Amino acid sequence: MSAKQRKRPVLTPQQVGRKYGFRSGLEAILARQIAEAGHPVVYEEEKVEYEVPSRIAKYTPDFKIYRKDGSFFYIESKGRFLTADRQKHLLIKKQYPDVEIRFVFSNSRQTISKQSKTTYGMWAEKHGFKYHDRFIPEEWLNE
Repeated sequence: MSAKQRKRPVLTPQQVGRKYGFRSGLEAILARQIAEAGHPVVYEEEKVEYEVPSRIAKYTPDFKIYRKDGSFFYIESKGRFLTADRQKHLLIKKQYPDVEIRFVFSNSRQTISKQSKTTYGMWAEKHGFKYHDRFIPEEWLNE
């Protein structure tokens, strides 16, 4: 058997993330931060059903953070924030106005496309979503 044949298959970033339990490095960082703050790490354990015109779809939030009063909100970590993701979150917000989703972006100053001046942060503000860059703010974890 040649050295080339003995090489291990190259894993995609998604496969590496799943191997270690998360889909991205940002999710792993946030999980560690949640645990260090004394919260249970509730990762992708729930599905929120929402309706896409002409079909039913399911959204799996990245993290669920419980407040001291027992209520909760979701944290969604985003490196890339594609059009389909933005549309999905607007549909969920419209169909579930009492479900709060907050974003942690790798870079909220990233524009939503090469042709747009709108950044991820501007989009979140326009649509009433709380957001932060690279980590969960302590005030969110202390609610």
